[in-house]
Amino acid sequence: MSSSAPSTALEPEKQPLRKAAQNVRIYEEMLTAILEQRLAPGTKLSEDTLGEIFGVSRSIIRIVLQQLAHERIVQIQPNRGAFVAEPTHEEAREVLQARRLIEEGVIRLAVNKHTDAEIKDLREMVAQEQKSLDRGNHKTWVRQSGDFHLKLAAIAGNQTLSAYVKELVSRNSLIIVQYQKGNLSACSCDEHSEIIDAIDARDEDRAAALMLAHLQACEDQLNLNGGEPKSDLYAVFSKTPEN
Repeated sequence: MSSSAPSTALEPEKQPLRKAAQNVRIYEEMLTAILEQRLAPGTKLSEDTLGEIFGVSRSIIRIVLQQLAHERIVQIQPNRGAFVAEPTHEEAREVLQARRLIEEGVIRLAVNKHTDAEIKDLREMVAQEQKSLDRGNHKTWVRQSGDFHLKLAAIAGNQTLSAYVKELVSRNSLIIVQYQKGNLSACSCDEHSEIIDAIDARDEDRAAALMLAHLQACEDQLNLNGGEPKSDLYAVFSKTPEN
């Protein structure tokens, strides 16, 4: 028997793992495009176009779109296809209310469970946010700001809460694109730093109050009028170097 036979025999077993990794990569790229507000609400997500962009079959794209639809980031309409979700006024209010309720609980858990290393990680994340703002890289900053909230959920140590926060942050990004009054304020870097200080001091009530004030400040930058033009899929997923 050839010495290469065992690895050849195992090859079919690797195929599902490769396909799963491929699906995750495409999902993460599309989710990042939403978090960075490069995919506007209402953009049609053509299976053929995305398949060509990512070099995969329509069936792979369909699986990814179904996952995003399950998280209510994408809407799949019968006989029309998939579109980036367009939150209604009522849905926007519900998402914002849900964030206040859930993230107050998250921050209280984080106050009691955090480590010094996690505090250091949070401060580094805010430093990276500030660098993006200083460079004028607003879209990257928006994603990093969302990542800050996801990190707090991870520190809280509750996977169910983390899943809810991930969905809400993604949906909130769509709401910002659709309903923001103008350029987003950079104040959240300072607000994030204040929240970290309260967590580090294990001041649960102050941390919760700061988080609620921060979320309210984000909400105050929104209105319920108008939208944005639809996005071009080729432009969004083109491989351009980051500034």
